[in-house]
Amino acid sequence: MSAGRLLLGATPLGQPGDASTRLVAALSGADIIAAEDTRRVRQLAQSLEVRPTGRVTSLFDQNEASRVPALVEAVQSGATVLVVSDAGMPLINDPGYRLVTACIEAGLTVSCLPGPSAVTTALAVSGLPSDRFCFEGFAPRKQAARTAWLQTLATEQRTCVFFESPRRLPDTLRDAVATLGPDRRAVVCRELTKTHEEIRRGSLADLAEWAADGVLGEITVVLAGAVPQADVDTLVDQVNERVAAGVRVKDACAEVIAANPGAPSRRELYDAVLRSRD
Repeated sequence: MSAGRLLLGATPLGQPGDASTRLVAALSGADIIAAEDTRRVRQLAQSLEVRPTGRVTSLFDQNEASRVPALVEAVQSGATVLVVSDAGMPLINDPGYRLVTACIEAGLTVSCLPGPSAVTTALAVSGLPSDRFCFEGFAPRKQAARTAWLQTLATEQRTCVFFESPRRLPDTLRDAVATLGPDRRAVVCRELTKTHEEIRRGSLADLAEWAADGVLGEITVVLAGAVPQADVDTLVDQVNERVAAGVRVKDACAEVIAANPGAPSRRELYDAVLRSRD
């Protein structure tokens, strides 16, 4: 008997209509459906007018390790095993990693049915740079750990996406203001794709004030990357090179500032150039 395959199926974040035709077919035809919450996947199947013919079993963080051997054996025996999380792409802060690595180590086929993901959806609507980004999972629960984590983002130049519970969001935003400064840009995405979807854009101070009285729903936060801080001594050298070529000091300062994001003000750079000549 030939080996089966492991399928990773992205499920809708809120709108059943976002389910792909491949996911609908997999829900109907998979031999085993390993779901983060069996009730949720049955509700999804019902809304899609799909009747699963295979066995539905649970696969969540607390039982994944114990479930892996039997599921790998099923794939080896020719079964198609479909893994789904409650919403979005499996493994992205959801169960499935142990099973995927075990199947890969066993030389089995692992395929993905692409589709909705809160990470990329939030990034796309944020209006923040998306050419380079990082995903941080859930923000730490305890304040000390959260503050230490935020400090690692103080110089992170990539746009950062992370999840947060609505209950902890006000505290996280207040800590972000204290650690990263009130002016850092961010976006809070609430209930993505659902009836009450809300996208709030602004500074961390603005968002902290908005969330202070409490927020409901599934939360994804997108944080702007840090603006790189230019080295003043290097900028002074660039100004002096231009001055040596015949450019006036003030004009040289303006040119250098325009070419270096994160540079100090024109007055600060001008004063630094004069101090370098003392």
